[in-house]
Amino acid sequence: MPETDVPLLDMYRTMLTIRRFEEECNYLFMQGRIPSTLHLYIGQEAVATGVCAHLRQNDYVLSTHRPHGHAIAKGVSINSIMAELFAKKTGCCEGKGGSMHVGDMRVGALPAIAIVGANIPIAAGLALAAQRLGTGQVTVAFFGDGAANTGAFHEGINMAAIWGVPVVYVCENNLYGASTPFGKVFRVANVADRAAAYGIPGVVVDGMDVEAVYQSAGEAIAHARQGMGPTLVECKTYRFVGHSRSDPRNYRSKEEESYWQQQDPIPRLAQRLKGMGLSTDEKLALLDQEIQQKIGEAVAYAEASPSPDPADALEHVFYEGGRA
Repeated sequence: MPETDVPLLDMYRTMLTIRRFEEECNYLFMQGRIPSTLHLYIGQEAVATGVCAHLRQNDYVLSTHRPHGHAIAKGVSINSIMAELFAKKTGCCEGKGGSMHVGDMRVGALPAIAIVGANIPIAAGLALAAQRLGTGQVTVAFFGDGAANTGAFHEGINMAAIWGVPVVYVCENNLYGASTPFGKVFRVANVADRAAAYGIPGVVVDGMDVEAVYQSAGEAIAHARQGMGPTLVECKTYRFVGHSRSDPRNYRSKEEESYWQQQDPIPRLAQRLKGMGLSTDEKLALLDQEIQQKIGEAVAYAEASPSPDPADALEHVFYEGGRA
């Protein structure tokens, strides 16, 4: 597609918003102001951004235990995500989900599913519903390389392929399932190589290049929307932080981390924008200030928001025989 059709500035804004949001979350967590743990998306911003740039509001996204980036890229309000992290009533899940379950159905972002691989068959079901209802919706499931070794991965993708449903499976291969290196648990070079077993296309893309992700995701989403079935898109990426906030990353070398830091998708796109004459250092600095101000406002909103009432624990609860 022509370069003029690629929303580079919009994607830069989204990636930088995710990065600054995650950095602020890390800071707040270290201060003890955010409860629970965090699985940060720092380094992987190009994947969520490049994929979601093609999606319509009513298309579905299913996320994982590392969900903030997907939610922001799909259009969930940063105020509501931050309030959720603070366990406030104004959070996107009314303070009941926390970091690993953010989402907002109003923009097609299902509350994230923290069980590794569990979103893969659910995505097949959502896509089947869209297919039968004729809504034209596409479902995208994000998951890591670790999820590709679960039974849910094989069963979910196989069913999606059999049904020919409009779903795109996006594997964010950040080279480690928690602390386990990819090469120790896979006998194939790429997760996408497994697509052939299900009779669907498999694509490998540089997940640190938002333009490359945008191109491949666009083709896969169009393929699904045209009724041609699923695609497995593997994005080779890297998290710049530990698996969670308790991870010291002592299983990775400093040389490896330094190499991947040089592939950072945000300065990479900044250089591209300046080279194309679409922006300048000054404009990008002003954008950064604007984003940081909005994140500061999100923190203030979260802190000022009310906590849930204890009675709220009885809302949205189902049990055998009816609703609580």
